[in-house]
Amino acid sequence: MDHVTSSRSAVVTLPSDTQVLITREFDAPKHLVFEAWTTPELISRWWAGDHGVVTSVQVDLKVGGAWRYVMDANAGFEVAFHGEYREIVPGERIVSTEVFEGMPEAAAVSTVTFDDLQGGTLLSILVDHSSREHRDAHVNSGMEDGLQEALDDLEEVVRELA
Repeated sequence: MDHVTSSRSAVVTLPSDTQVLITREFDAPKHLVFEAWTTPELISRWWAGDHGVVTSVQVDLKVGGAWRYVMDANAGFEVAFHGEYREIVPGERIVSTEVFEGMPEAAAVSTVTFDDLQGGTLLSILVDHSSREHRDAHVNSGMEDGLQEALDDLEEVVRELA
C-alpha cells in the first residue's frame, strides 16, 4: 500500500498576463494522484469541493476525447465545464481545452503535470487563457476557495486509494 500523510495548500500564481498556475504537493505517489484525477467515479468524489454535488462526470481519456464535469452548486444553479484532450502522457501530463459553460467565449488550455517529489507528487495546473480579461475573470470568480476545497477532497480520495 502507498502511504499518504499530510495536507498541503495549493499555491496560485499568475506567471503571465494570460496564465494562472496552481501547484499543490501531495504525500502520495503520482500514479495515485493521476488515477484520482482521471477516473470518473473518483472525480465525482472531489471535484465540487464543498460547493455542491457532482451530478455528471464524463471522461474519454484519449487524444481527441472529450471530458465534461457538472455540479449542482449549493447556491442553487448548475455549473459545468467541458473540454477536449490534446495530449496525454499517462501518469505524467494532460493537456486539454477547458470551457466554463457559463462563459464559453473564455475557453482556455490547461496543462496538468504530475511530477515525482521524493515519493510524493507535485501537481501543477497551468491554465492559459486567450486574454488577460479572461484570466482575471477566472481569478476573480472565487475559484481559489473552491479549488482549495476540491484539492483537499482529492487528497482524501488519494489517501483512500493508498
